[in-house]
Amino acid sequence: MSDTPSPPEPSSPAEPVSSSEPVSPSEPAEANRLHTEPKLNLLQEMLRSSWLVTLLAIVAALVISGLLIAAADEQTRQASSYFFSRPYDMLWYAWDAIRSSYVALFRGAVFDFEADSFVRMIRPLTETMVWSTPLIFAGLGLAVGFRSGMFNIGAQGQVLMGAAASAYVGFTFSAPGPTLLVLAVLAAIVIGGIWGGIAGFLKARTGANEVIVTIMLNWIAVWLVSYLLTTSVLRPIGNRPISPAVHDNAMFPNLLPEPFRISLAFPLALLAAFGVWWLMERSTLGFKFRAVGANMDAARTAGIKVPSVFVWVMVVGGLLAGLGGSSIVLGTEGTMQASTAGSVGFDAITVALLGRSKPLGTVGAALLFGALRAGSPFMKTVADTPTDIVLVIQAVIVLFIAAPPLVRRMFFLPHSGLKRKEALA
Repeated sequence: MSDTPSPPEPSSPAEPVSSSEPVSPSEPAEANRLHTEPKLNLLQEMLRSSWLVTLLAIVAALVISGLLIAAADEQTRQASSYFFSRPYDMLWYAWDAIRSSYVALFRGAVFDFEADSFVRMIRPLTETMVWSTPLIFAGLGLAVGFRSGMFNIGAQGQVLMGAAASAYVGFTFSAPGPTLLVLAVLAAIVIGGIWGGIAGFLKARTGANEVIVTIMLNWIAVWLVSYLLTTSVLRPIGNRPISPAVHDNAMFPNLLPEPFRISLAFPLALLAAFGVWWLMERSTLGFKFRAVGANMDAARTAGIKVPSVFVWVMVVGGLLAGLGGSSIVLGTEGTMQASTAGSVGFDAITVALLGRSKPLGTVGAALLFGALRAGSPFMKTVADTPTDIVLVIQAVIVLFIAAPPLVRRMFFLPHSGLKRKEALA
């Protein structure tokens, strides 16, 4: 036998030579992808948070607001002075204040079970629908932008401009039947779309940040409408900064007789939600919107004209917000003034985020905020609760929606990414 050592076996040609760290063959490919997945930005993280996190954010906001209600109660504060001798008194008064406030909120927003007639019992629910109608329109407009990767916060200006346009057509022109209503609504759509499209055009042509541009457009709209209310454009007669009442046939028809205020604008808002769902989920344009929102560079590589998408996203958002402005003037108010839009455009940001920028979720979030608005006067009247508590609830919801990891830590929930990796292991 020969003592010559046998030559080493040649390496298999199928084995790739790589200087990187080898990946265990037992680890699934999806798990490897998760390790290299790019970090989500703040907007994407808020939109991808689970429904459980959203629900717990609302619960946490109600709990924190309940503590503030108890702290604002006079009897609770008096009982706290002898808490260590009789702790039960303070706890009882605190619970009674919280319970009575939230019961009053329910009675003022959903169903007044102590009313003396069925009409008065169900009227709070219709008031919630009335308050939520412009929020649905504006929230849907912002939701389209958020899902397209654009932080559009210009709904306030778009609502104002849409409201001013619908009011101008409504009291200036005359037309038979529902024609004037249609013209007034179209004016709100066109002006709102143009106002939103300005931000999209500037971003597409110059790369201007849509957040800064929409903030500036909000203030331009506020002061422009205030100025027009001092001129013959929106105030042809009188000295008060308020427009004349629009013609009766320019108002949305009421769905129920007096004392209900709910009009055709509410089912129109639900129809708009369905339209946004179809746009984003079934249309080619919506696919382009979502592609740009998911990965702008990949969309550009695939042949999508990203600058034109910027313009169309803002136009669609603006026309929906303009519809929200027309629902205020032509649905309930009948006139235009500087405070007509209130804080609808800013509340719509929370509505869109709370609904995760999905049409159904946006409608639900708008109804929640509409309930808070409709029920807050009842809280003040019946339970003597400061109406500012409603603003606190909204602000805390915004805080938690903007910080999903904070909600997960508060309720000891695992991180969504960790759950996915553990499930794949």
